[in-house]
Amino acid sequence: METYSKRQEKVSKLLQRDLADIFQKEAPLFKSALITVTKVRVSPDLSYAKVFLSIFIPNGDTNEIMEAIQAQTNNFRYLLGKRIKHQVKKIPELRFFIDDSLDYIENIDKLLH
Repeated sequence: METYSKRQEKVSKLLQRDLADIFQKEAPLFKSALITVTKVRVSPDLSYAKVFLSIFIPNGDTNEIMEAIQAQTNNFRYLLGKRIKHQVKKIPELRFFIDDSLDYIENIDKLLH
């Protein structure tokens, strides 16, 4: 199990809250999809952040949305930087991943019933 310092936990929660707000308010490209920032893992030096996303789209492909998100990574980092520039020294480099834990839980639930 990974151990995180208090600073890593605080920065992780800060990034999660602000990225969720950015996806909700400032990303018009993704209005048809429900994107949830499920967790953020920050490196010990706070220079990298793994952002795990849960994507729900009624009639579409989540991989397509994920590709669009990854293409806009620099834009998301810029928007994040505008929000947290007074709270951290360096804005972490963002890497986005699909969080499939809900699909995994649903699959296990189906197997058990």
